[in-house]
Amino acid sequence: MEAFDYVIVGAGTAGCLLANRLSADPGVRVLLLEAGGRDNYRWIRIPVGYLYCIGNPRTDWMYQTQAEPGLNGRSIKYPRGRVWGGCSSINGMIYMRGQRNDYDGWARENPGWSWDEVLPYFLRHEDHHSLDAGGTDPAHGHGGEWRVERQRLSWEILDAFREAAGQCGIPPTDDFTRGDNFGSGYFEVNQRRGVRWSAAMGFLHPVLTRPNLVVISHAQVTRLVWRDDGPRRVDGVEYRVGLDAPQVARAKHEVVMAAGSVGTTQILQLSGIGDPGHLQAVGVTPQVALPGVGENLQDHLQMRMIFRIRSGVRTVNMLANSLWGKVAMGLEYALFKRGPMTMAPSQLGAFTKSDPGQASPNLEWHVQPLSLDRFGEPLHRFPAFTASVCNLRPSSRGSIRIVSPDAAVAPRIAPNYLSSEQDRAVAVTGLRMTRRIMAAPAMQPFEAREHLPGAEVESAEDLAHAAGDIGTTIFHPVGTCKMGPADDPMAVVDARLRVHGVAGLRIADASIMPTITSGNTASPVLMIAERAAAMIRADQA
Repeated sequence: MEAFDYVIVGAGTAGCLLANRLSADPGVRVLLLEAGGRDNYRWIRIPVGYLYCIGNPRTDWMYQTQAEPGLNGRSIKYPRGRVWGGCSSINGMIYMRGQRNDYDGWARENPGWSWDEVLPYFLRHEDHHSLDAGGTDPAHGHGGEWRVERQRLSWEILDAFREAAGQCGIPPTDDFTRGDNFGSGYFEVNQRRGVRWSAAMGFLHPVLTRPNLVVISHAQVTRLVWRDDGPRRVDGVEYRVGLDAPQVARAKHEVVMAAGSVGTTQILQLSGIGDPGHLQAVGVTPQVALPGVGENLQDHLQMRMIFRIRSGVRTVNMLANSLWGKVAMGLEYALFKRGPMTMAPSQLGAFTKSDPGQASPNLEWHVQPLSLDRFGEPLHRFPAFTASVCNLRPSSRGSIRIVSPDAAVAPRIAPNYLSSEQDRAVAVTGLRMTRRIMAAPAMQPFEAREHLPGAEVESAEDLAHAAGDIGTTIFHPVGTCKMGPADDPMAVVDARLRVHGVAGLRIADASIMPTITSGNTASPVLMIAERAAAMIRADQA
């Protein structure tokens, strides 16, 4: 048994930042455990390489959901990063913070988490392109580890969609991160000069030479280790490297869970933290009764509407299905680090309200100059683009639960998409609003025809059913170890991210979100990790 001051579980988006911040104190020893390998796979660095990282066991946990009633009985892939950098090494690279209302809502039961209080923690690690030439902006930071740039490409069809959105009352914007992301524009991305900028690149690689930081790859944590005497306290973790015998790492101060909404939940349940009835049913001895562990799962479900357009319009479909198009894309990237190979999965975004009663935008579009039947399959051979719309604040709640005491067995993931009448109504509104944008004058020159779900699908009932056919995750699972006060029976951590009823254990990843943020979730996870690091240092001072 080797002893460290802090043991961090997961070298993903949160874990890389935590390792950087905690090991900055040369007086402490930090161990970072990662179930995957190093981020030296060539497709991680190339932005469009997410196509080769998602669904690849080298970089992805390869999870699947249960058959979902709301998706008309379909089971869908549920990618999660299993590599240094975690999901930030395989995700869409979109820089988004969410909305002021998200965090002010958290703060009603969790003091210290309002927008004004969390914004400094976003800025602490931000390196925003708008300040490269100097100057200041209270909404942005410069010189931090998390690089934010504009995309290095544009598309005629996306520019037209943006203009059409404006004709439907969604104005253009060049910044979605100031607290109210109403508007339409190209997403900013976490790239540096056309190369993916992951949390591993920003936070972990620069500090690997620190003598007080130890990183172990291919180390799957099997359970938390309990102290034998006194009140319930986590003393360390048990982990296994490959087929080797289990090893134990002791944490003098804290174990910090940063394995994400799936991984953190699974490890807590394997260790006896969760709903006692569920744990006993799967052969795990309960240690601490916290029925909220694994519950409150929230995710953004996107409805992928596909539109065929007239021939001659430049799309990825046309480029990728042409030998000369492939050569041109490769050369443009090799020579200039520009063009389609720098693409985020979605390039254009738009935000608006589904109805005037919403306090802030609750619909988001991800628009792409390409189309395919489902992720991982070939692009269509006809010119088309995709306009995916999602409900940013779903009321449906799902769960993640272990089915075995064996850490090698994947948990049961049941997002419970579209299980509420409210979510089905918002889905129908989103599909109809997409059609309204497509009918605007700016889109008419492209002679668009709806390919999916099809113009013949018109009634609210039929559109709700179609949403289940074309809906899929945008990879934003959160909330399975929610933050909340001790008198909330479903809360797992307090406002300082300490697990209720357990000493020496903290959680610092997307699982602590009480409610999902209104946008992409990678950068909010970094903010959570930044706050957690500051809290840990303060509590040990």
